[in-house]
Amino acid sequence: MSGQPNILGLGYYVPDSVLTNPDLEEMVETSDEWITTRTGIKERRIAAEGQGCSDLAFHASRRALKDAGCDAGDVTHILLATFTPDYCTPTSSCVLQGQLGATRCQMAADVGAGCSGFIYSLDLARGLLAIDPGAVILVVGSEVCTARLNFSDRNTCVLFGDGAGAAVIGDGSEADPCVVDALQHSDGTLGHLLPVGQEGGSASPYHLGQAVSEDFFIQMKGRELFRHAVRGMADLSTKLLHRNGLSTADVDLFIPHQANLRIIEALAKKLEYPMQNIYVNVDRYGNTSAASVILALSEAYVGGRITSGDRVMLTAFGAGLTWGSALLQF
Repeated sequence: MSGQPNILGLGYYVPDSVLTNPDLEEMVETSDEWITTRTGIKERRIAAEGQGCSDLAFHASRRALKDAGCDAGDVTHILLATFTPDYCTPTSSCVLQGQLGATRCQMAADVGAGCSGFIYSLDLARGLLAIDPGAVILVVGSEVCTARLNFSDRNTCVLFGDGAGAAVIGDGSEADPCVVDALQHSDGTLGHLLPVGQEGGSASPYHLGQAVSEDFFIQMKGRELFRHAVRGMADLSTKLLHRNGLSTADVDLFIPHQANLRIIEALAKKLEYPMQNIYVNVDRYGNTSAASVILALSEAYVGGRITSGDRVMLTAFGAGLTWGSALLQF
């Protein structure tokens, strides 16, 4: 027993189909230069037709369970962060439970916190493990963002992609990576900056035969979000480090939400943290929302970017507005 929630396994999955900037030039008025200069994104992955949130989550979860040396039957809780569930109900977490055959699972729940959803879920897993030290918790971020994209809106359709990542959290040994601490924040007065599905929900339900409007898709006020994102992630990460008697100099690898390279660079500047120690994959996957941070963490881990003894900081910012940070020790 380590005394802190352990990361027993990590895994990620991205669909095979790649949508490049030149591909988007054929679909909407934009250019590779325009997208690259403003976002740093060169390509993104696109789910296949009929491939839902739970399908991406299934592949990532299987890999995380294999890495942990666990079977699906060992899983006691599933927390799945997403804003693009397969259905309103059943929840994607319950669909995933059935796909995995996690028959011992006591609880399966979706977590809706936008792009911060995985870090929110990770913090919830810490609480569940404190209540039930024998729990084996599958924490997943999975998104099919392209299901909510208006491909005639060049300001949003170039930004997002699809993918999933998963972590198995439980009580391991002191040799296992652990979640040292985490902090979350939200501000519901700013939700209008990044709404999705303003029509189709209970506040404005669709009626039979009604056409889907632009309000069904992702919309955002990018410039205002940029400012809030940089400040929110920087302030919360600094507060979390100070709470643990650390500074940015003690962080070996920083993994921020992969929304936009400009945001990542501005965050590095505000924190006075070297870009070479920040993990970046937004150029290859775009913004995968709740999957972003766990996808990047899993990829960095599998790729050998993280070694034993490293301190890793995660931070994300998303719709709600929500933001969160987590400190990991490998």
